[in-house]
Amino acid sequence: MKKTYQDEMHILGRISGITVLLFIFLIPTVICLYFNIFPPFNALLKGILMICMIYIPISIAEVFTYAPMLGSSASYLVFVTGNLTNLKIPCAKMAMEQCEVKSSTEEGDIIATLSVAASSITTVIIILIGMILIKPIEPILTSSTLKPAFDNILPALFGGLGAYFIRKDWKLAVVPLAVIILISVITDISSILGIFIPIMGGISILSSRIMYKKGWLTGVKE
Repeated sequence: MKKTYQDEMHILGRISGITVLLFIFLIPTVICLYFNIFPPFNALLKGILMICMIYIPISIAEVFTYAPMLGSSASYLVFVTGNLTNLKIPCAKMAMEQCEVKSSTEEGDIIATLSVAASSITTVIIILIGMILIKPIEPILTSSTLKPAFDNILPALFGGLGAYFIRKDWKLAVVPLAVIILISVITDISSILGIFIPIMGGISILSSRIMYKKGWLTGVKE
């Protein structure tokens, strides 16, 4: 039976994911064996459990949130290369927007994959340049003049992206923004931000559905 594009992407994605996972465990294991230095088992287990408690729910939430947006091949690639929220997802969404293709389609999957791959290559090149130039430019990067800029990189990034998408239909952002602002005022959520990815995703979908039914969205009639 002839394999479809999706079948081939699932095969390649699983192979690459398992290969990367093996290397993640193999590198520290080889270092420990070579230098004959092993962490205490109890301390290692405690650290693994603490990390799993935080990142397993976040990882599950990211799969359910981002996979429908990206498609199969782009999802495999983005979860292998990392930097999802702050880099790969914005690149993929902007690329699909510019190419006028929709999520959850084969065209959208291909465009998202190309954009994530280009973003990954660009990131590696920039990191390589940064590693080479780190010593000469260290005084500039650590200067007090640039400190406010570096402290606000993420707010500036997400503010710009948010403004772009909110401008397309600001009504969709009213309920999610109001809810997350209210929660932030009531309690400190900085340590559990990942948990709010599926929560806010569900609230966004629910509020958007209600607005769609009411005919409140741009270009949508009741």
